[in-house]
Amino acid sequence: MDLLIKLVDRGLRGESPTRQEALAVLATSDDELLDLVAAAGKVRRHWFGRRVKLNYLVNLKSGLCPEDCSYCSQRLGSTAGVLTYTWLKPEEAAAAARAGIAGGAKRVCLVASGRGPTDRDVERVATTVAAIKEHDPRAEICACLGLLSDGQAARLREAGVHAYSHNLNTAEATYAGICTTHTFADRVETVRRSRDAGLSACSGLIAGMGESDSDLVDVVFALRELDVDSVPVNFLIPFEGTPLAGRWELTPQRCLRILAMVRFVCPDVEVRLAGGREIHLRSLQPLALHIANSIFLGDYLTSEGQAGQADLDMIADSGFEVEEAGASTLPAHRTDLVAVRRRGAGTELPPNA
Repeated sequence: MDLLIKLVDRGLRGESPTRQEALAVLATSDDELLDLVAAAGKVRRHWFGRRVKLNYLVNLKSGLCPEDCSYCSQRLGSTAGVLTYTWLKPEEAAAAARAGIAGGAKRVCLVASGRGPTDRDVERVATTVAAIKEHDPRAEICACLGLLSDGQAARLREAGVHAYSHNLNTAEATYAGICTTHTFADRVETVRRSRDAGLSACSGLIAGMGESDSDLVDVVFALRELDVDSVPVNFLIPFEGTPLAGRWELTPQRCLRILAMVRFVCPDVEVRLAGGREIHLRSLQPLALHIANSIFLGDYLTSEGQAGQADLDMIADSGFEVEEAGASTLPAHRTDLVAVRRRGAGTELPPNA
């Protein structure tokens, strides 16, 4: 296809397609699917080789969230049967992090439910980061705590946090349809706060919530405009007890097209296979590794992932290798950009970023 040749050529130069070309990727036929995966794979290998970065979630605080995000099992009014608990003690969180690192994880993602942290909560996280770093000083720490207030991103950076994760989730035009307790602009502001404070910005989307192709393209181009370093691609898990229960719209082929579109729009950025990959991609998960260069290892916040050893076997059987702790995930030009931001904010970049 002429389109794929053009997309690969742009991707190898670090350039994005037009919006119309991104829409055309989502409209490709099943007969063209393997060609599409191969084309996206060329771009992925150019920037990231055959490395797969492993990430591990530690759920610091679960359930009882006051926000009404329709997709979330922890939302206000949810009747989903999920665990609810307040903050883990630092030593408990550090022990969980060690388990993930022992399994090959390079990045530990510290997540807490809620609208956003108080300053006291930020100090809790800082203490937890210190406990993790005491045992694993090279561990890359990402925090995901909700909407940030002034100064909180800088405090997290000072505590040794490398990245901040806060998904846009869907397009601005459709955001009010999935959440009414905060806005798309609130989420954009938190991504900007974290980036401006010298944290590596991690922000992605959730596919399968009833969005159109145009919505998917809009949110990915918004992420490109924000110049995030990592894009987690989640596929909706329609939890019973939430407004989106029973919404099963995705096929494995659709998921691969979405991943390919993200890769072409964000060619030199970490693209991560995130929540829902096991139940939506199913037996096509290995093909997704030819597009994405990062996955979560083990379980998610309130849902189970596949066994860690199964992930490691899938990576090896597909001809990929686990990214080592000392390796740089991002291409040199993006690593340099993050380093410049951190120096501008008063903190040097860890060597394994």
